[in-house]
Amino acid sequence: MVVDPKHASVNGRKRSQRPHTSPREVADELRARIRSGTLRAGQRMPTQARLADEFGVERGVVRQALHLLQTEHLLTNVSKGSPATVAPDLGLSRALTGPGAAPQPTMVGLGPRIATAFAAPHVEIDALCLTSVSLNLAIGEGLRQIHAGRLNPAKIDVRVLLPGRDIDLAFPVSVEDRDDDPVHERWLAQRNAQGQVLRHNLLALRSTHGIDVHVSFRALPFTPPVKLYLLNGMEALFAYYTLTRRKEEIDHEHLELYDSEGTQSMLFAFEQGAGLRDTTFVEQSHLWFNALWETISSELALTG
Repeated sequence: MVVDPKHASVNGRKRSQRPHTSPREVADELRARIRSGTLRAGQRMPTQARLADEFGVERGVVRQALHLLQTEHLLTNVSKGSPATVAPDLGLSRALTGPGAAPQPTMVGLGPRIATAFAAPHVEIDALCLTSVSLNLAIGEGLRQIHAGRLNPAKIDVRVLLPGRDIDLAFPVSVEDRDDDPVHERWLAQRNAQGQVLRHNLLALRSTHGIDVHVSFRALPFTPPVKLYLLNGMEALFAYYTLTRRKEEIDHEHLELYDSEGTQSMLFAFEQGAGLRDTTFVEQSHLWFNALWETISSELALTG
């Protein structure tokens, strides 16, 4: 982390200088101070100018770091003007974002963590899921921050594993076994559409912001009973698909089907360096994903 050795940090510690400090590194240090109690709930943060001076970076880097902490509910009132404030309810914030955090529905927990991951110079996201609906929704905050000029990664690599089109899905399927299952056809259309939107939105960053973006899809020969998101080699977010039996009208036909509400699946977070259990889970999850990617998966074309 770049810090001028002649400057002391806001908690009084001297720091050594490292090149190319990123917004994420600044956010990591400030997050540690908040969690340790050095920066207390309800306390006003040092000014952006003072933080920029301390860390030896431009104010824009500090501003990006503060916005990341705001997405994690650790700061409030982040703006170009007055200093931000440490969130008054840090007990809740730590429960939502800290190591060993309580599980949350996918659509609550995934977005802030992906936005934080987008602060890295090289963003790496691996996902194993059923349709990529949750990933598409969650990645929106990171894209908005890039378009707003608050984040500017140099490279983004995204890999997604999805079920193949011709397999016998375990779910979503009609309860009644049938050859012309409209549930399967609807799932396939959704899988293809969501994947195309995800790829389009990310690849557009090449022309709009000059970011080196690569998006790859591969097909699995089975229905994944779980979903997994791996962020920058540092986090593994894991959830079970919990099946329900319900009725729905599809193509003017009332059907009973087995399905899961993937966006509501409870997401468990594991962080590299947050203890042996978390570190091992992150490492093994990467090994598992890479093994699937390199062995039994196949090229996936997002067509009909």
